[in-house]
Amino acid sequence: MSATKIIHSIPSDPLTGAISVPVYQTSTFIQEAPGVNKGFDYARSNNPTRKVLEDVVAQLENGHSAFAFATGLAAIDAVLKLLKSGDEIIAVDDIYGGAYRLFTHVYEKLGITVNYVDTTDVSNVSEAVSEKTKLIWIESPTNPTLKVSDIEAISKIAKGVNALLVVDNTFASPIAQRPIELGADIVIHSGTKYIGGHSDLVAGLVVTKTETLSEKIKFIQNASGGILGPWDCFLTIRGIETLDIRYKKQCENAFKVALFLQEQEAVQDVFYPGLTTHKNHEIAKDQQNGLFGGIVSFTLKEDTQDAANQFVTSTNYFKLAESLGGVKSLLCHPAQMTHASIPREIRLKAGIKDSLIRLSCGIEDAEDLITDLSETLKVSATAKEVLFV
Repeated sequence: MSATKIIHSIPSDPLTGAISVPVYQTSTFIQEAPGVNKGFDYARSNNPTRKVLEDVVAQLENGHSAFAFATGLAAIDAVLKLLKSGDEIIAVDDIYGGAYRLFTHVYEKLGITVNYVDTTDVSNVSEAVSEKTKLIWIESPTNPTLKVSDIEAISKIAKGVNALLVVDNTFASPIAQRPIELGADIVIHSGTKYIGGHSDLVAGLVVTKTETLSEKIKFIQNASGGILGPWDCFLTIRGIETLDIRYKKQCENAFKVALFLQEQEAVQDVFYPGLTTHKNHEIAKDQQNGLFGGIVSFTLKEDTQDAANQFVTSTNYFKLAESLGGVKSLLCHPAQMTHASIPREIRLKAGIKDSLIRLSCGIEDAEDLITDLSETLKVSATAKEVLFV
């Protein structure tokens, strides 16, 4: 979808002509008679501000319907409620820590099995599926090592065993990648990240491919009640207005940062799908429309948490914080922050080393971000020298 279509997919208010979507801050709606209303009866079931957001996101992802939840994890939880005891999930091994925690500590005890595999190799997925597989769950790119999986190829495997393919599209955003067009059945977003884009809200989004799936998720949303409030819906809509221009600037900055980090002596590995050395670079180039995202992760040659701590507490423009995708650059240490809930041996097996650092590039000038990283590497080197004198 072009920037023009994104902006003009957000309607003006038909009642007043207001150019911005109104915030309908109400819990209930007056009915003409029992069950006779203007399409809204109770704010958990629906809200005019939320409906605009959901309609716009459905268009962004070219899906049948979209549903807005209070957080990204609430959105994930709603999708998992499609399953029953005895079902199996095949999930990408380098998975968001919150999703791992939800899968492992909530749904596994309810009798749902989760099998984690490296989905960057399609054959691993083929070997892992069984007649019990009901969901294949991937992130592409993944959080935090930015692994890229072939969505179209995996969708064919899913269809072969009558399983649903769910793609967490948070890192790519619908500006770069639309998984439903590649064969996915459901798309997940943490709207907190690129779609909201200003680090001022938390939100989750589910986009469904078919009417049947839409009806099921709508039922779960209404029955469970984890909806996004009208004010946060308004803020998310406002974020969407600048999504295209923000995301492209963040991609541009991240690519420059990745190239810089590749040349640094203190850096061991750089993870960024835009680099030709990245596994599945060509797949990313194709299915992400040449936009490789605003996230760069890297490891230090001194592969210790102490070295990572020294780095992440010494930057200027990159602020140490959870989350990503905002206009201000952030960084985090996944082993102690976003992925702390994953046992170390499992984390290491997925490629999340002790020194791995995740950068979320904002919309600042790339030169300033690179200078910040350069000076931080010098500070870290000096601290190491002092330590060993």
